[in-house]
Amino acid sequence: QVQLVESGGALVQAVGPLRLPCAVSGRTFSMHNMGWFRQPPGKEGEFVAAISWNGGSTYYADSVKGRFTISRDNAKNTVYLQMDSLKPEDTAVYYCAVARRGYTGSVYQTGAYSYWGQGTQVTVSS
Repeated sequence: QVQLVESGGALVQAVGPLRLPCAVSGRTFSMHNMGWFRQPPGKEGEFVAAISWNGGSTYYADSVKGRFTISRDNAKNTVYLQMDSLKPEDTAVYYCAVARRGYTGSVYQTGAYSYWGQGTQVTVSS
């Protein structure tokens, strides 16, 4: 059984950095691309960032590009989302997800992912 556990969510002031780890078990983590999504209050979920299985390629939503960094440690079965220059509009529940192997569609779409974590709340105050 695949389990993803996000942590690190908090109430932070704008600009302040925050790092979200996501630990994955029950799957050969190093063989899968990984992604982060978020759902702001009262809004649809949206893509945040993705990283290839070996960390060689990364993808970002325009809204976070230059402020957020996705990375992974395959030895620890963990993917990270480093969030800098936080804004109140970054307030959301953040989810990590395991991508389907061999999926040829866009990593920006939820359909690319087969397993999801339970989410962690990030609240950014102005």
